[in-house]
Amino acid sequence: MTIRYAAPGRINLIGEHTDYNLGWALPIALPQRTVAAFMPERSDAITVASDRMDGSVRIPLDTVPGGVSGWAGYVAGVIWALRGAGYSVPGGAMSITSDVEMGSGLSSSAALECAVLGAITSATGMRIERVEQARLAQRAENEYVGAPTGLLDQLAALFGAPVTALLIDFQDLTVRPVPFDPDAHGIALVLINSRARHRHAGGEYAARRSSCERAAADLRVSSLRAIDDLASLAAVGDLVAARRARHVLTENRRVLDFVAVLGESDYAEAGRILTASHASMRDDFDITTAHIDLIADTAVRAGALGARMTGGGFGGCVIALVPGSKVAAVGQAVQSAVHAAGYPAPVLTRTHAAAGAGPG
Repeated sequence: MTIRYAAPGRINLIGEHTDYNLGWALPIALPQRTVAAFMPERSDAITVASDRMDGSVRIPLDTVPGGVSGWAGYVAGVIWALRGAGYSVPGGAMSITSDVEMGSGLSSSAALECAVLGAITSATGMRIERVEQARLAQRAENEYVGAPTGLLDQLAALFGAPVTALLIDFQDLTVRPVPFDPDAHGIALVLINSRARHRHAGGEYAARRSSCERAAADLRVSSLRAIDDLASLAAVGDLVAARRARHVLTENRRVLDFVAVLGESDYAEAGRILTASHASMRDDFDITTAHIDLIADTAVRAGALGARMTGGGFGGCVIALVPGSKVAAVGQAVQSAVHAAGYPAPVLTRTHAAAGAGPG
């Protein structure tokens, strides 16, 4: 019998690079999903194919880091992480289909990991608590693939729910649902895909994480979550590390402020907080690009209540909160500005919070 399991991409509304600093973030699951269809068999390998790639890849069940590369490395990483944690993994055949765009900052990798994990555990009848599933998927990405990501993407994929954002506290790994339904208030959440691929596993992400760890070490704390006084950053010896730590501290405050104004349905203030977040990512954390800045700035000038880059940085997508009556004007302004600057035409989509991982 074929087992089908699906997991969504995600947008992080606010809280960028706070996860591995044990702070807060507020993602939503997207309607776009990755589906893993798994047919268990008596064999010593899983043969996996994707609708986006030619051919198939045979992954031995005893695979180890370095054994499989490319997109199939995420599948192999899940197999390796499950077996390393003492879970049984059967052989078989698996096919992957997805409408979560790769390289756009919507976490296609976590969607793939969580879909594969769900298909395998469903096939074997394993019951693994969702936070533990997130840890296993993260281990696959960190230690098998080699991307030093935090837990945000996996938790968003696993805990997502319709009209709901997820306030994640990474210090104690709790996930609190926060009502998020801007459409009910005449506000659109617009996703603007720049079509500039971001390089999530690249050295820039690792460099930002290293800067944060260096700042924490200078402040003699285990993580930047322990610091809430910006003045204390004067003790950080490296000016770049201090600036990047300032982003983390102020971003944590913005996440909590954003949740508070959502509770009051104050989308104008929510938009201002998004724009402030983008400025911090641009000026303090150095993870935006001129292309992304142009999109965010143009959207706000054309009538968006606020806009910010979402995802790890260096490309990917911008999100904007836009009054329903101004969606067309914002879209036209962004398209015109991007065309005039010689960048690829962006793709604008009105989106919403959707369901998390589950049988597909």
